Formats: sequence, C-alpha cells, structure tokens
Amino acid sequence: MKINGNEIKPGNIIQHNDAIWVAVKTSHVKPGKGGAFAQVELKKIPDGTKLNERFRASETVERLRLDNKSYQYLYTEGNLASFMDKETYEQIEVSLDFIGEKTALLQDGMDVEIESHEGTPINIALPDQVTLIVKETEPTVKGQTAAASYKPAILENGLRVMVPPFVQTDEKIIINTEDLSYVKRVD
Repeated sequence: MKINGNEIKPGNIIQHNDAIWVAVKTSHVKPGKGGAFAQVELKKIPDGTKLNERFRASETVERLRLDNKSYQYLYTEGNLASFMDKETYEQIEVSLDFIGEKTALLQDGMDVEIESHEGTPINIALPDQVTLIVKETEPTVKGQTAAASYKPAILENGLRVMVPPFVQTDEKIIINTEDLSYVKRVD
C-alpha cells in the first residue's frame, strides 16, 4: 500500500531503498524556506542499521502489510529459539540476536506474537507482563520502607531489576516486559 511521505508514523514498516525498515521516530519540519518534510528515523530489519531520511509530502513510500500470528515458545538450543504455530503446529526457529535482550524473559509455553513479511520474521511481541521469582535481594533495613526507595534484586533468569524494599528472596513478582520494571508482588 502506497502512502505519502508525511503520513509515516512510528511503528510503520516500509520498503525503502530495496530494504525493509521500521519507523522509530518521526518529526514534521517546516523550514522558513522551502517545503515541509517529515524527518524519519528508520531501523533496518533484521540487522538494526539506523538511517535518518527526509520524506516530502509529494513522495510516496510502500507501507508493508505484515502477517501477525500467535506462537508458543518451546525451547532454546544454541543461538536459536523454537516456536510452534498454535493453529498448524508447525515449528519455526528464530535467532536469539533477533529477539535481543528480551530473550531472558522467554518462559516455557509462553504465547508470543510474531509479525512476518513473506515468511520472514520481522518483529516479536512478548506478553506485557511476566511472573518471575526473586533469587537474591538485600534484606530490608528497619525504617527504610518510609521513603520511596528501591533495592536491586536478581531474578531466576539472571536479570537485575529494582524492587521495593518489602520484596524478599523467593517471592514471585510481576515484571513489565517493555522496560523491565517491577509491577507488583504476586499474592
């Protein structure tokens, strides 16, 4: 689907210079001289190369439609994570480099959404929150709970997060997968 250059929004997947790019940031600029344009920060899929490009309203770009399918995480072997299509039971393997820092959040049986273009995975979306067990944290110091302070904790998957002072070792907590922040303690 063709769209005008000034209609590109963050998250759009476009075809530009014979490559697939995702728009990370966009800003509209109206200089004192000349026509307005959209300044777009693009990230190349799958290698992550960045590009800043100017698109005028008169230019058109190809916006790609992605296939969005639900998969279940099975296991990791070497540098590949295996996922199963929940409808056809077909398995695919995805490089851990593609998943990035969110690899540590994968759990057996976790449902994920994988966006693909012509069979090639473009993006992977984990659930918004995951439950993990605190394996190591500092003990609470009396009187420390009055202030809104946080202490470091190491989770079962090796991730380091900041937690409130009342969280203890071996407790289950919920983590936001977007920014790896503490959400709440599981009762």
